[in-house]
Amino acid sequence: MPDVTPALPGDEAFMREALAQAQCAWDQGEVPVGAVVVKDGVVIARGYNQPIGKHDPTAHAEIVALRAAAAALGNYRLPGCELYVTLEPCVMCSGAMMHARLSRIVYGASDPKTGACGSVVNLFEQEQLNHHAQTVGGVLADDCAGVLKDFFAARRAAAAQARKAALPPAVE
Repeated sequence: MPDVTPALPGDEAFMREALAQAQCAWDQGEVPVGAVVVKDGVVIARGYNQPIGKHDPTAHAEIVALRAAAAALGNYRLPGCELYVTLEPCVMCSGAMMHARLSRIVYGASDPKTGACGSVVNLFEQEQLNHHAQTVGGVLADDCAGVLKDFFAARRAAAAQARKAALPPAVE
C-alpha cells in the first residue's frame, strides 16, 4: 500500500504544474506523465514523458526533470529538492531519485503495476539502501489518474476507428 504521509500546503499547486507537463506529453503522443523539481519553494526544473519521441527508454518525466535540475544546480546531487510527479515512480526513476538525494517525492496517482513508492515495492523503505526520502502519495490523485484514463480511452477509440475505417464496405 502506498505511503500515507500527509501532503503539505503547497503540494497541490506544484502537482498542478506537473499536470501541465503531463499535458505536454499527451500533446506529443506520449503517455501523459509530468514532473517538476522544487527547491526552496521554487520550481527549478520540469519534465514530461518522452521515451517514444527521444527513442530513449529512460526518458520518463522524472528522469527528464532530474537531469534538468542537476544542470540548473550544477550538481547531480539534489539535496533539499522535492520532486512532484503525476504517477507513482517506477523502480528506475526511484533509483535515480535516491542517487540524487532528493528529500521528498510527491506523486499523484498510484501505479499498481510498476509503482516503487509502495504499490508494488517501496524502495525508500529498504533499510539496506543508503538514502531514504519521504514519499507522499495521492496528491490530486483523481486529476492525475483521470488524465491517464482519458489518454488511454482516446487511444482505444482512435484504434477502434482506424480498424473500422480499414474494413471493406458492407455488401447490401
